[in-house]
Amino acid sequence: MTTTLLQETCVPCRGKVPPVPASDLTELMAQIPHWSLIKQSGEPRLQRVYHFKDFMTALAFTQQVGEIAETEGHHPAILTEWGQVTVTWWTHTIRNLHRNDFIMAAKTDEVRTLIGA
Repeated sequence: MTTTLLQETCVPCRGKVPPVPASDLTELMAQIPHWSLIKQSGEPRLQRVYHFKDFMTALAFTQQVGEIAETEGHHPAILTEWGQVTVTWWTHTIRNLHRNDFIMAAKTDEVRTLIGA
């Protein structure tokens, strides 16, 4: 790869695009090492739990993730609780993982770095 996931932007996904090839998963997962590859409702998804010192910091993180999601036109499942936020990315229209999910996972990590705490 010549660019990092952080340098990329999401492309519109209308349901007729193929999922990420299995041969690319290892390389992509290496760029987002703290994320887990899970299956939920039979679909592969990326998930990470972020920990925070309190609810307000977790809420601020949630808001910023929501803002980048809206900017990129790609939206996660977010569970905000006291001291932690669980973020799950997958591409609803293809019921699988697309490169967009990895891009957004990397951008979510960047938000966490900027918030600190």
